[in-house]
Amino acid sequence: MRNAITEHTLKTARHTTGYLQAGPEEGPLLIFCHGWPELSRSWRHQLPTLAALGFRCIAPDMRGYGRSSVYGEHSDYRQELIVADMLELVESTGRDTAVWIGHDWGSPVVWNVAAHHPEVVAGIVSLCVPYLPQGFTLDGLVDYVDRTIYPEDKYPAGQWDYQYFYEESFESASEAFDADVAGVVKALFRRGRADQVGAPAPTATTRRDGGWFRGGPVPDIPQDFDVITEQDLAAYTAALQRNGFFGPDSWYMNHSANGDYSKKAKHGGRLEMPVLFLHGRYDQTCETVNSTLADPMRGACPNLTEAIVDSGHWMAQEQPVAVNAAVAKWLATELSSMWPAPSDPAQ
Repeated sequence: MRNAITEHTLKTARHTTGYLQAGPEEGPLLIFCHGWPELSRSWRHQLPTLAALGFRCIAPDMRGYGRSSVYGEHSDYRQELIVADMLELVESTGRDTAVWIGHDWGSPVVWNVAAHHPEVVAGIVSLCVPYLPQGFTLDGLVDYVDRTIYPEDKYPAGQWDYQYFYEESFESASEAFDADVAGVVKALFRRGRADQVGAPAPTATTRRDGGWFRGGPVPDIPQDFDVITEQDLAAYTAALQRNGFFGPDSWYMNHSANGDYSKKAKHGGRLEMPVLFLHGRYDQTCETVNSTLADPMRGACPNLTEAIVDSGHWMAQEQPVAVNAAVAKWLATELSSMWPAPSDPAQ
């Protein structure tokens, strides 16, 4: 079946990328970039569905994750190098352009691909994390904190406090995750809750608490099967145990370099290609429905479509039907010239 998911590996002189693929080789190309602390597997609901429509779908394990190269310095995880990984990937397909789809830290990646290399971008889809033309940096994020929820005297960094914890206590943060990987996966991958909208996110007090999970061991809480299955839990756990959290956490350690990189964007960071942004209605940390965090994106993306999904942060896994429907509708209406030709029903 052409929509079956298969494993592949791209090895170059500078980097190895493991990736999943589904769909016909000749189909229009979609590239899916996952976030922290996920895998290409995070797109398991999207790959076969869009492949069945005739798209060639590729989801890489990002740098530091899964079957892709792992590095030993924080600077190895700056956006400029990760974008270079993605350029190698798209070049290996023999294609000139792709639609790039990102979530969480995968979103800054696809935004940066678009801002620095618009020639390889037919369109952009981002789940939860909007475009910040000045770069996805801590200073930029804090500027858009909703102070009605996070008074500055009590929550100086708002919901982004946890990112300062990485900068100030990196070893402690990573060691705590490595000590109980399965527990971390169970604790993190949980559906959004409507009753938490408008309340401070747990990430707002990470430094005050002395770390994630209030500075103590990972709580033993039941798995949320609305987001991940037992097989997913096992896959995430095995990959993170094998590689460790140093690489994934190091993505948070390059705000200055990433900001400098954004200054080199073409066209002043303006993105002319079609863009789809999916807001998570119940996403406490990347809260974009009621805050002004998405405003810079609206100013920099003249061909922008927005939709709200009733989901928490793990949108592609929590609400796959809604995500797939939104992406397919947008592709059909905003990028109709890319829509796959009808296939032979005998195939």
